[in-house]
Amino acid sequence: MKIYHNPRCTKSRETLALLTENGIEPEIVLYLTNTLTSKELKSLLKKLGLKAEQIVRKTEAVYKENYKSKKLTETEWLAAMVEHPKLIQRPIVVKGDKAVLGRPPENVLELI
Repeated sequence: MKIYHNPRCTKSRETLALLTENGIEPEIVLYLTNTLTSKELKSLLKKLGLKAEQIVRKTEAVYKENYKSKKLTETEWLAAMVEHPKLIQRPIVVKGDKAVLGRPPENVLELI
């Protein structure tokens, strides 16, 4: 398993703790420092079964300042998340060809 993790995020920490409590030591990807490519984001979205805009954190200042009232294409949302990784909803947990958002953390239980 792999977790796209932000250690400063409560939900991300709770999700990681839930995994370890269930005996899983996932590969941890610190996506804010190891920025994802557009191709990697597309792969994650396919595993999540979601569109790019559905994983955008709309509470972030960068969203409110730059994207709030805009209609972007899938490609434009991907570019925005590559440029501003804080926009990516977190955490995302991947197992094989499936992924879930750890909001709430209990969502990861369906991958175990």
